[in-house]
Amino acid sequence: MSKAFLAAVLQDSIDCTGVAAQRAANDLVDAIIDELRREGGFTISSFGTFTVCETKARQAINPRTGEPVEVPPGRTVRFKASPGLKQNL
Repeated sequence: MSKAFLAAVLQDSIDCTGVAAQRAANDLVDAIIDELRREGGFTISSFGTFTVCETKARQAINPRTGEPVEVPPGRTVRFKASPGLKQNL
């Protein structure tokens, strides 16, 4: 799914211009990112839960050279589907 797809769905759903739908799709994605930064996660009922998780530092292997590489700790987003979403798939 892309922002263009979201914009097209919004445009068809609320019967607005393409520019307004694109702006709404951008605002939606920005709001999701802001909520993840501020709260560390959020839930969309009947869809699922997004959570920010810390990753540990680890050692990986460079596939080209085979040499070990240190990967620093970081953050990632995980998604857990709701039971309703799982049932409808």
